[in-house]
Amino acid sequence: MLKGIDPLLGPDLLRWLAEMGHGDVLCIADRNFPSYGRGQERVWQMNGVGAPQALAAVLTLFPVDTFVPEPLAHMLTDDGTDGPALADVRRVVDEAEGREVGARGVERVPHFYDEAARAYCTIRTSEVRPYSCYLLTKGTVA
Repeated sequence: MLKGIDPLLGPDLLRWLAEMGHGDVLCIADRNFPSYGRGQERVWQMNGVGAPQALAAVLTLFPVDTFVPEPLAHMLTDDGTDGPALADVRRVVDEAEGREVGARGVERVPHFYDEAARAYCTIRTSEVRPYSCYLLTKGTVA
């Protein structure tokens, strides 16, 4: 038991976040994303919470990259538009960072799936809104 750490962040996830270095990518996925079937060995199941709440917990510890213009990537819908949770996610990320964090949309197939397969680890949420999958690049601690 530790004080000051969001209880959504369990021991394996804490270890993975600590192991990640500058430029490594974290995937935050909705409940429909094939997290286990994409070859990912490090998947943290975060039941009962959506993507914004999961990100809020992670961002209490995780520095977002400032060296790349768009450290937040989000899955686009199949018709190329932003997913329904993106505004909520951007608000959480921007607030946690105290700045507007650049974001880019990525086509679901094959590009987002390919990028997510290379992520250091994945958090699979219970997010019900479709296309609520994100990639976040880790930065440095000054």
